[in-house]
Amino acid sequence: MTQAQELRDQLMEQGVEYVFGWYTDIHGVPKSKCVPVQSLPSMAKGSELYTVGALEGMGDLGPHEDECAGLPDLDRLVVLPWDKRFALVPTRLHLDGVPYEQDARNALVRQVDAAAAAGFTANVGIEPEFYVVRETADGWEPLVASDRAHAKTRGYDLEATVLAEPFLGPMVQHMNGLGWGVYSFDHEGGDGQYEFNFDYTDALTMADQMVLFRLMAKHVARENGCIATFMPKPFQDDFGSAAHINISLADVDTGENVFAAGDGTRAYSDLSRHFVAGVLAHAGAINAVICPTVNSYKRFTSKGYMDEISWAPVHRGWGENNRTLMCRMPVNRHCLEVRTADSAVNYHLGIAMVLAAGLDGIKRQLDAGEPLNRDTYKLSEEELAQYGDLALPATLDEALDEFETDDVAKDVFGPAFHATYLAYKRQEAHEYRSVVTDWETRTYLQRI
Repeated sequence: MTQAQELRDQLMEQGVEYVFGWYTDIHGVPKSKCVPVQSLPSMAKGSELYTVGALEGMGDLGPHEDECAGLPDLDRLVVLPWDKRFALVPTRLHLDGVPYEQDARNALVRQVDAAAAAGFTANVGIEPEFYVVRETADGWEPLVASDRAHAKTRGYDLEATVLAEPFLGPMVQHMNGLGWGVYSFDHEGGDGQYEFNFDYTDALTMADQMVLFRLMAKHVARENGCIATFMPKPFQDDFGSAAHINISLADVDTGENVFAAGDGTRAYSDLSRHFVAGVLAHAGAINAVICPTVNSYKRFTSKGYMDEISWAPVHRGWGENNRTLMCRMPVNRHCLEVRTADSAVNYHLGIAMVLAAGLDGIKRQLDAGEPLNRDTYKLSEEELAQYGDLALPATLDEALDEFETDDVAKDVFGPAFHATYLAYKRQEAHEYRSVVTDWETRTYLQRI
């Protein structure tokens, strides 16, 4: 009996009726056909074919060309904890018998393999932030209606967290039911904004988990008459939603964290500094992927329309505990926290870009320089200039300019996918520039 046949029988005994072999489009949104569990063995052989050219940003395969076959990673199948009739399994797309280049999961697999060839396992933890809101006659309101009656921010607020238990409780139950190891969660600074913290794992597993996390959050929000939105900056006068990528490398044989100096202290290794230097060297191209929307760049301000500082990263640099920079090397754990990543990221592509850039830094022995441990929100232009060019792309267009010429981006995506991503995002930016906003109408309609 094959693995697929054994798995089919086990699932049927558990009451599972259907299986989704999912992959994602350019936005990280999962796509799949639904297969009756009895057909799992044929599905495992690639029976399910997809005309991916009809989907968002997955290439131009036309109606006259062959279809992609989905080959599922059966070892990674999970049963939905909120509806055990359904099982989900991540799938790699293949075209003409080889991995399809314009599949985000295939892109990450290539970088994971590259890390392994260099002697490393990449481990990743994500800190997802997002809003849970409901639409009312007065506009979008937070999950807990009383939130807006309080001043400024209710970050870490005990009462707000307890009142949100109808959403937060099921989320924790589902996540721990899947073995994710939730160790904390909280009401973030924004009204109706939440964050979950759970165990790190290897890069591919974490990216797969985050696809399921979004599905889970949207489901539980609907059960509460709300929506979960992963829009990076949904409200101009409230906090943006980040998805910090915490990444480290471990020795592929021993599992030891090679970002640690190895002397029993909190010190970081030289290798970790090369890694962060690689990320900074490719920062603009990385941001084109981990900050993938025009809305993403509304986060990158120290204050904006808010009543207080945004806590958002605004400069290309690294510090030890400096949250105003793209890269933070925390003193309480040995990893690189990439703080520019936001809640709209396609996790497979974003992690692949960060990993590849870091490996490039190690390969070229790049120097990250000294840490910048000052509050850059308060520094003058003259003071900032002392630290070199700290500018991050201010718009999606600027990030795409760097992505277009970046060798690491071209390697991660491959020529065809790189061209597809660039064209798709250029068009998105062009459409945004063509929109006349309410602000423009209010400001100029009767002024001139």
